[in-house]
Amino acid sequence: MRWRDGRRSDNIEDRRGMSIPRGVKIGGAGGLGILAIVLVGMFFGIDPSILLENMPGVETPSVSVQQGGRGGVSDEASDFVAVVLADTEDAWKEAFGEMGRTYRPPTLVLFSEAVESACGIAGSAVGPFYCPGDQKVYLDLSFFEDLRARFGAPGDFAQAYVIAHEVGHHVQTLLGISQKVEGLRSRATPSQANQLSVRMELQADCLAGVWAHRADRARQILEEGDIEEGLNAASAIGDDRMQKRGQGYVVPDAFTHGSSAQRVRWFQRGLEAGTPGACDTFNAGQL
Repeated sequence: MRWRDGRRSDNIEDRRGMSIPRGVKIGGAGGLGILAIVLVGMFFGIDPSILLENMPGVETPSVSVQQGGRGGVSDEASDFVAVVLADTEDAWKEAFGEMGRTYRPPTLVLFSEAVESACGIAGSAVGPFYCPGDQKVYLDLSFFEDLRARFGAPGDFAQAYVIAHEVGHHVQTLLGISQKVEGLRSRATPSQANQLSVRMELQADCLAGVWAHRADRARQILEEGDIEEGLNAASAIGDDRMQKRGQGYVVPDAFTHGSSAQRVRWFQRGLEAGTPGACDTFNAGQL
């Protein structure tokens, strides 16, 4: 992926170096408990404190945060994040302009081990997440190594897909989609709520594809193998593969993010179309 010559976003808040008091247990459920947190929290714009507080043996007291300032990061991984975030800003500014709207970019918070957001306290095990309460994306850069080693999805474009997916949740918030879905979920059966979550996640995958289409059109960011990296990442975190890896069998009714095939299909749809209008998962007859 060609990223080094791209502009760097200033909407970066560096909180790495957060101190955690002795005795604080964050994301300490262990075993399938941690996997459940990862399954639900990863690539899902929900309140991580709810996930953590409902896990046995997990305590979520307040933590002290050592603020790193905005835009003051210089290592290569965070530099990469700043470029990808800038590309999402440019892509969505253009797309919102076409809809007669104004795009308000999110802040991306870099953290290590644990972080406090408007959605509560979350440990790194939750994975990258978007908090609609403060309209910020949260990312522990160590997740990129997990993406490569644990999920078999290496490559810089796979990492960019992760960021673009979370920004997709921000787009859903700005368009009022997230609020409508939460209202429907509050009145739905567990099975219906899961289905709404799947459609929400697949739409964010599609919106990530829209970003890739527009960023490549603007700056020719895609290199040979990048599309395969993105599709591989989408496939690696499908509910069926995650359930098979964690518990040895698949329960489709418990899906919250979509199958590997669905995630690949919707990411590819956004990538090919380049317009958010192609991402209406909620009125799609077949996902």
